[in-house]
Amino acid sequence: MLVLGVDPGAGATGYGIVARSDGLLQAVDYGSIITTPRDSFPSRLQQIFSRLAELIHRYQPEWAAIESLIFAKNAQSAFKLGQVRGVAILAAAQSGLAIAEYTPLQIKSAVTGYGAAGKGQVQQMVQSLLDLKEPIRSTDAADALAVAICHHHSARLLHLLKGGER
Repeated sequence: MLVLGVDPGAGATGYGIVARSDGLLQAVDYGSIITTPRDSFPSRLQQIFSRLAELIHRYQPEWAAIESLIFAKNAQSAFKLGQVRGVAILAAAQSGLAIAEYTPLQIKSAVTGYGAAGKGQVQQMVQSLLDLKEPIRSTDAADALAVAICHHHSARLLHLLKGGER
């Protein structure tokens, strides 16, 4: 199963594509979609949408796993983040992907076993779980990979609970 994980952000939207093969998770691609505040917000949304659509077209994942919004520092930030999430959901839906949404607590718990883990702990566990030789420089990319890992763990658990094979 191939999963596109998305960590939405107006300035930087992280993405991570994770495959499961023979029970092992592997990072296929990851990075950040960087936009600049000099561009209009609609232009920034279009850049995020286009890049996600391109990644979906290139890798053909079955699922998009997207971090959900829990809180924001202010209403303006929450609205912008919600719009970025909407663009990510639209890119996935238009491509026919199944979509799952996870809270930061669910993601951190799935990756580190501790829902209040810090960014550094998440980055280290993502690197370990995916057996990456180099540290992940972008926290947005690490968070997106964590979202994809969370979905792999959740999908596997649901499959087992429904009586699937190990």
